[in-house]
Amino acid sequence: MKIVVLDAYGLDHGIESWKLLEEIGEVVSYETSPADTVLERAAGAEILLTNKTKLTGEMLRALPDVKYIGILATGTNVVDLDAARELGIEVTNIPAYSTESVAQMVFSHLLAIVTRVERYTAQNRDGKWSRSTNFVYWDEPLIELYGKTFGIVGLGHIGSAVARIALAFGMKVKAYTSKDASQLPEGITKASLDELFAESDVLSLHCPLTDDTHHLVNAKRLSEMKKSAILINTGRGQLIDEQALADALNAGAIHAAGLDVMSQEPPRADNPLLSARNCFTTPHIGWATVEARERLMQTAASNLTAYLSGTPRNSVV
Repeated sequence: MKIVVLDAYGLDHGIESWKLLEEIGEVVSYETSPADTVLERAAGAEILLTNKTKLTGEMLRALPDVKYIGILATGTNVVDLDAARELGIEVTNIPAYSTESVAQMVFSHLLAIVTRVERYTAQNRDGKWSRSTNFVYWDEPLIELYGKTFGIVGLGHIGSAVARIALAFGMKVKAYTSKDASQLPEGITKASLDELFAESDVLSLHCPLTDDTHHLVNAKRLSEMKKSAILINTGRGQLIDEQALADALNAGAIHAAGLDVMSQEPPRADNPLLSARNCFTTPHIGWATVEARERLMQTAASNLTAYLSGTPRNSVV
């Protein structure tokens, strides 16, 4: 059985990524696969694994041997699911593998903003503390999280994990969610979007990207936020109107933003958020801890094994 991994880059740094799959069949792995290489590389494969490489309906119709597509991520937009269904191709994904790692990234950004550890470390390497006339100095406000309001848009796996951590910091947690208020865990209050944008000291985005949530954060919404507010996005870059956020940050309309995602990845060099005031960015690495990637690969192998045994799991088609 031929198994083709179309884009292994980012998945296999420091872990034995494909060992479990090699026990199932012949694995051919590519770091990346530009669109014009997909048909040649996938030819003859029964099993395709993809992370970000798109598989269009036209491609799938030109690959008659393909019986199974394993998406090495949670999002499924990289595969034409209607075409896969029409062709009888099984498609699976990897749900919830990175929940704790992404929640950790939310607070990595938040703590970086409120304590500025990296800033002071850099200054002290240059001798600023050594030159100080006092035992202490600070040149940016330090912010205590206790008692602040933490707003969450979307209370799925990751949003719920983030809420748990916020509560542990002694924060007041409010969430915009489709869940009934009576179903929410203790300590979480259901709120409208208007309330979240107006009242949150920290606002974290954890909703799916849909037509309704595209540019959920826009100039109007940003104008409703506190000037002291902090926006965190580890979800999807397109949830934010990036120019509007850059303008708000540069004007001091909100205090800061922590972003692990952009609308285009990698971002253009002239993306306004890369140079915006108090905007902290990481290159979409919230999911990339060793532990999360090991879970991902274990689930990918389990999904394939379950399919081959006739009891598919984590199927999206």
